[in-house]
Amino acid sequence: MASGVTVNDEVIRVFNDMKVRKSSSLDEVKKRKKAVLFCLSEDKKKIIVEEGKQILVGDIGETVEDPYACFVKLLPPNDCRYGLYDATYETKESKKEDLVFIFWAPENAPLKSKMIYASSKDAIKKKFTGIKHEWQVNGLDDIQDRAALAEKLGGNVVVSLEGKPL
Repeated sequence: MASGVTVNDEVIRVFNDMKVRKSSSLDEVKKRKKAVLFCLSEDKKKIIVEEGKQILVGDIGETVEDPYACFVKLLPPNDCRYGLYDATYETKESKKEDLVFIFWAPENAPLKSKMIYASSKDAIKKKFTGIKHEWQVNGLDDIQDRAALAEKLGGNVVVSLEGKPL
C-alpha cells in the first residue's frame, strides 16, 4: 500500500554520494557519510534527511570511536526512521563495503507512525537502486549486537565489522 509520501531530492543526492565511491581527495573522503537517518517531514508528506543525524567518515577516530555503536545511538527510542549505513566488513576471502538500508520501527513507536513509515518504505526503496541489504529492526535488542548486522551482510562468513572481530 503506497502512502503518497514523496522522497526529497536531498535524500536521493545523499544516497548517490554514499553509493558511488569514486576516488576522491582525503578531504572529500572525510566528508562522505558513513551513516545517515531519514525521517518524515512534519506534514508527513515527504521523506527528508534528518538534521544532525549522520556520521561522517572523517568523524571516525576523531569524535566517533565505534561508528556502528554511534549509529545505533542515533536511532530514536520511540519513533520510526529509515537509515543508510555504509558497512565495512571482512570475510575470510576479502574486505568489503556495502550499503545497508535499515527500516527502524521500534515496538514502542506510535501505531500511526509505524503505519506511515511502513507504507512509505517502498517510495524510498525505489529511489535507492542497487541496495543489496535491507534490514527491518523492531528494537534495540535486534540491532545493538554487531553480529546481527554481520548476519545480514553474509552470515557466518563475516569475520570482522568496522575493523572489530566478531
